Amino acid sequence: MDRLIYTAMSGATHSLMEQQISANNLANVNTAGFRADMEMSQSATVNGSGFATRFMAQEQKSGVNDSTATAEKTERPLDVAIQGEGYIAVEDSDGSEVYTRNGNIQQNDQGELTIDGRPVLGDNGPIVLPANAIASFGSDGTISVTPDDGDVTATMDVDRLKLVNIPIENLAKNAQGMMVTADGQAAEIDDNIKVSGGYLEGSNVSAVSEMLASISLNRQFEAQIKMMKAAEDLSDSGNRLLRGS
Repeated sequence: MDRLIYTAMSGATHSLMEQQISANNLANVNTAGFRADMEMSQSATVNGSGFATRFMAQEQKSGVNDSTATAEKTERPLDVAIQGEGYIAVEDSDGSEVYTRNGNIQQNDQGELTIDGRPVLGDNGPIVLPANAIASFGSDGTISVTPDDGDVTATMDVDRLKLVNIPIENLAKNAQGMMVTADGQAAEIDDNIKVSGGYLEGSNVSAVSEMLASISLNRQFEAQIKMMKAAEDLSDSGNRLLRGS
């Protein structure tokens, strides 16, 4: 009888884990460049003498859905969207290199380009633009600046976005939701990646799919709870038979 209880408990735990992931995806349906999390788990044997045939669903690090989302035209000079695969390299607070698809680039008072407060990396480290310059992006990620007087003849290239491509099997997220490499090594620059200036990519989360999945998971959880109750009732009935009452 305990096998039924383990099956039901494992299923309920698994459903709760999936609900958390689905809720996080839904919360980021409007987050620029967000990549949906994917539930991952594996079966694990229950420890203890006599439990070799009992298994539980063991949570693993969530996977990442790296499908490309729709890019919308914003006409904002510092917005940039990657065409196809690839990521923009930025510097995390601890100095490590992390990656994002969010191309909503901001410029602070010192001319530093940042994404969500993290410095944007170029060929020469964090990118800093001259004061009062008008910036634009080339298709290869090159950043050109024009003086604020609009003299296009004085336009010059100042740096290029560090664009990398990470194989899906080596793609992961850190605790802050930023993309990282699973092996901890810095990703290689890919010169074939193209970008579109004045566009911004949205989230690749499908709100409808996540809502339907959430409803289905709720029903699965309720069914597992009922199964645990049934297992308890069957166990009580068996105990009464053994006692002869």
